[in-house]
Amino acid sequence: MFRCGIAYPRCRWILPLLLLFAIIFDIIAIAAQSGWVEDEDAKSHYASMWENCRGRNDDWRCNSLMEYPWAQAVAALMLIGLIILIIAFIVAVAGMCNVNPGLLVATGALLLLVVIVQVIALIIYPVKFNETLIYEGDYFYTWAYGFGWGATIVCLGCTIIFCCLPRYESHLRGEEKIKYLYTSS
Repeated sequence: MFRCGIAYPRCRWILPLLLLFAIIFDIIAIAAQSGWVEDEDAKSHYASMWENCRGRNDDWRCNSLMEYPWAQAVAALMLIGLIILIIAFIVAVAGMCNVNPGLLVATGALLLLVVIVQVIALIIYPVKFNETLIYEGDYFYTWAYGFGWGATIVCLGCTIIFCCLPRYESHLRGEEKIKYLYTSS
């Protein structure tokens, strides 16, 4: 006897777990001090979301990026995205506890807002950084910047899934009759 599909009642907690990982990724991206951008050749310049540092070995001179309006906008958008993501996580847990389709769609809408806000921030940063702070040489974006994109991509996937879940409400509640691929006659 084979069952069709996924065992929804057992697997429904995977989505809030993914949102928890997205929160962790966002916190890593926002709090990273090692930089979002590094100079590839001489290792003499790096910048995080918060500061811009130049120098060599132990002689580093760091300036705050918060004097630039674009950096303030990036920081604000990333922090707003994190706050909305935490709210979406709470709503997702509440929605999964009692399988309320309205809360699942609300979670999807909140996650869509997170994706929009963070994509804007993650596009503004490299564009304005390249215009304002790069004088010469080659630069590459580091793992901290990648964690920001990782959180955004996880949120995008969860957005799609949370918006589709109300179609499978009876599966999630365990109310639908088991379908077998093979039945004996």
